[in-house]
Amino acid sequence: MEKRKLSFWEIWNMSFGFLGIQFGFALQNANTSRIFETLGAKIDEIPILWIAAPVSGLIIQPVIGYFSDRTWTRLGRRRPYFLIGAILSSIALFIMPNSPTLWIAAGTLWIMDASINVSMEPFRAFVGDNLPDHQRALGFVMQSFFIGTGAVVGSVLPYLFTNVFDVSNVAPKGIIPDAVKWSFYIGGIVFLLSVLWTVFKTTEYTPEELHAFEANSKKDLEKESNSETESGASTKKQLLLGVLFAAIGGLISFLIFENSLAKELYILFIGLIFMGVLFVIASQLRTKKVQNGFTIIMTDLLNMPKTMQKLAWVQFFSWFALFSMWIYTTQAVTQHIFGTTDTTSKTYNDAADWVSVLFTVYNGVAAAVAFLLPVIAKKVGVRATHLLALCAGGVGLISIYFIGDKQLLILPMLGVGIAWASILSMPYAMLSGALPAAKMGYYMGVFNFFVVIPQIVAATILGFVIKQFFNNEPIYALIIGGISMIFAGLLTLRVNSKTKIEIHE
Repeated sequence: MEKRKLSFWEIWNMSFGFLGIQFGFALQNANTSRIFETLGAKIDEIPILWIAAPVSGLIIQPVIGYFSDRTWTRLGRRRPYFLIGAILSSIALFIMPNSPTLWIAAGTLWIMDASINVSMEPFRAFVGDNLPDHQRALGFVMQSFFIGTGAVVGSVLPYLFTNVFDVSNVAPKGIIPDAVKWSFYIGGIVFLLSVLWTVFKTTEYTPEELHAFEANSKKDLEKESNSETESGASTKKQLLLGVLFAAIGGLISFLIFENSLAKELYILFIGLIFMGVLFVIASQLRTKKVQNGFTIIMTDLLNMPKTMQKLAWVQFFSWFALFSMWIYTTQAVTQHIFGTTDTTSKTYNDAADWVSVLFTVYNGVAAAVAFLLPVIAKKVGVRATHLLALCAGGVGLISIYFIGDKQLLILPMLGVGIAWASILSMPYAMLSGALPAAKMGYYMGVFNFFVVIPQIVAATILGFVIKQFFNNEPIYALIIGGISMIFAGLLTLRVNSKTKIEIHE
């Protein structure tokens, strides 16, 4: 028994929800720093306010993945999570631009990103569940297309409302402009409707069918080395890692306190202490033969397939670069290119609108090249394709420093768009073939650790670094991001060259 080959339009329908997810995500990425700054946040405070997004993903995605692997309802396995996340995200999108204070905006960001995460990661597992091996790459490329398309419209909305529909992009101090508000309202509606399309236009295999597919696949049986018995990582190894993480986190937290360093640095290392304590607890429960969802989740973190371990480093430096860009592009462009920091001025808000255009460009490029990347990969290989794409993005980010004209800023975004398209598809295509089918959702969630951990690192150290070493000039955050993205490309060469994926239907 084998999974049937799906038609182009069936893959289209199962990926369509990503249009709305990325619509909302793009509005968040392009406008959150602007909202924070409008509500009174200082440049060095903005990264820590963004911490909600990666922390939400770090906690929620593996948990959602674990439970979605074990869910079956009238709506199926993954689709209930799409729907719940879409409803909550849409509500948050309506609330965010109406935040009266900075702390409410930060709290709403937390809720919004947590809700987006509830929808997003089951979509990745959805491809692994429903598509045969040779169509998975096409499934992830289709998701990349909708991610790029949704982000194009979401990013450009404030600019369109201002320049086409004559909606004001300025407002009194502490008030979000109407152009931004209406963009978020439209985003909330599109998010919900597009996810509903996928929910009602697709079907899922039952748990019994998935078990039959796996039982008949020798390759899948060979992959399934990590079972519910939690084989692999020993309790001793888990305990030692837990103690080590807690000790390192505690020591560095003490040094931060003794040297009166930036308080946001505590977040990263207290998080390390917390992870260490969880490992210790899990090891002790396993020693007492206790097996539950907690012990499985904490143990399978140590049982990751080797391909996933190597891709993790690629993801870490790729997403560190992206988060640097999302946090600091508005401030870099308004200061470095337009020469203003006055959030109530027309110059600042015109510059912020232009950033929305730039984000539209890179997302548009990502949508345009999404189906080209597999063709290139067929010629030069998946690793080389991802390396070239990440280098293009890195060079693009660094080059912004040397540009003085706003129109020329479009050129770096071309490289960023190519990198973004590859980041959204190539790693997942390489990864999905290395994962045990019974834990597809969980491991896709764990893989997200290496998307959100670099964001936590960026949020905790970038503000400190830019303030201490670069005189609060945010353009240098983009240079750091560019270097990080190029390094990620070089790390791609470490991924097993024998990894095989189909890049055509």
